[in-house]
Amino acid sequence: MFRRIIGNNNYLNVLLSVVVAFAVGAVILIAIGENPIEVYRQLLKCAFVGQMNFGGTLEKFVPIFITAIAFYMASVVKLFNVGVEGQMYLGAIASAWVGFTFAQLPAPLHMLMCFAFAVLAGGVWALISGVLAVRLKVNEICTTILLNYVAILITQYLVNGPLSAGTGISITPPVADQVKLAWFFESSKANTGLFVAIGIFALMFFMLRRTTAGFKLRNTGANPVFSEYIGIKTGMAILAGMFISGGIAGIAGCVQVLGVHHAFLNGFSSEIGFFGMLAALISKGDIKMLPIMSFLIAFLRNGALGMQRFTGMESSLVDIIITLFILITSMDWIINFFKERKQGAVIAPGNEVQEGVE
Repeated sequence: MFRRIIGNNNYLNVLLSVVVAFAVGAVILIAIGENPIEVYRQLLKCAFVGQMNFGGTLEKFVPIFITAIAFYMASVVKLFNVGVEGQMYLGAIASAWVGFTFAQLPAPLHMLMCFAFAVLAGGVWALISGVLAVRLKVNEICTTILLNYVAILITQYLVNGPLSAGTGISITPPVADQVKLAWFFESSKANTGLFVAIGIFALMFFMLRRTTAGFKLRNTGANPVFSEYIGIKTGMAILAGMFISGGIAGIAGCVQVLGVHHAFLNGFSSEIGFFGMLAALISKGDIKMLPIMSFLIAFLRNGALGMQRFTGMESSLVDIIITLFILITSMDWIINFFKERKQGAVIAPGNEVQEGVE
């Protein structure tokens, strides 16, 4: 009945999913004796009203958005990159090292090096799972999960050892002032990394829809057998997709270092990569939905903090709403992803095979 109503309209699907999730949350609130109108009012207020609140939402949105793009780029070639978190950590530690080591360089070159090393660190780390998947047919979900732990442990060793600031806190020396990303507001750490995220999104959108490289990536993911038949080297395309995915995840870490903490801080993530993957999943393969879903999750996460502070309501309610939202919007996509992948020909919503470069 629900699917019949929404049909194939992805945007209507999302809208109805939000309504249903919040409606179920309201029922839960009423059941425990809370006023849902007041709770949701505080949720909205604490996410959008005032520079500090809106800045906090933007601060959370940027890394979630970038990691969502990272996960999406791997899904284009039908790999499930669960290692976004670890790749982000390595990108962060690499950019921090460059940021405090090469302060004598001109500012533009220094900034460029920070991002380049972040891309390289995250991309190479993701490429390990890509090579294992292409050459040895090792399931990339297993390898990316395991490599997550290895990557985070590597950064923990570095930040507490060779790269430690020596302050008794697990943090590196601060990066040079010339590579710090400017903050929008004095009362929050929302920064110009927002423009980096928008730039990455625009670049990936253009590349996938308007270039030969993007055509090869999309066709490899949609039908690898046919792609091989028409001369596309699918193995190389898969490796390229995985490297791009890891590199973008590394940029997310770089933005957190240069824009938020101004150093690598152990445990800085707060599950950024996890929420980025969720945003990509509930976008259901539609790249145009990534910023919307990422902002929705950022709004819920930031608003939950204020909601808890002003109403006494536990922020776990928002976790319930997010969970319901994800279940409603993405379950069919997850099932189809693995079902069609086994058949060797997958066409994800928003990722259809085209006859040529658009």
